[in-house]
Amino acid sequence: MTAPPTPTSGLSVLSLAMDDPRVRPLLDELAVEYDTRYGDLFSSKGASEELSRYPAEEFAAPHGALIIIQEDGESVAGGAFRRYDADTAELKRIWTHSAHRRRGLARRVLAELEAEALRRGYTKLYLTTGPRQPEARNLYLATGYTALFDLAADPEEIKHLAFSKDLVAHR
Repeated sequence: MTAPPTPTSGLSVLSLAMDDPRVRPLLDELAVEYDTRYGDLFSSKGASEELSRYPAEEFAAPHGALIIIQEDGESVAGGAFRRYDADTAELKRIWTHSAHRRRGLARRVLAELEAEALRRGYTKLYLTTGPRQPEARNLYLATGYTALFDLAADPEEIKHLAFSKDLVAHR
């Protein structure tokens, strides 16, 4: 039997710039996570190349956004999006601090990013995750994302697991 999720009330959602120090825990832990799971599978430079692939401006308004969820002043989860095309935002950097997983924070990050993308006029979301992140794959499937790959195929052969989701305004 697993412990019930820790309540997520009392959390603050912040919209920040990529260079804000409160974003640093996201980037630092993502680098460790990517290097641990993937090593040089995608690049000889490892996580540093992936995390610096896009200019910070791409995650800023009006076309992008970056959010951090804080609890008691600590950054515990976050994520971002950037323009993919005129109608589609691409989700990137979805993260939950390793000490705060299994609390529904990733779902909260997705909901916040989806709502912000909708406010910015996007009608669709796109994202990719790596083959060694089954919990991310399962999260996206459980939250209404459509797999753009054969779910029965070996994820290691696919490498970049792509998903999409149509955004619908709630009334």
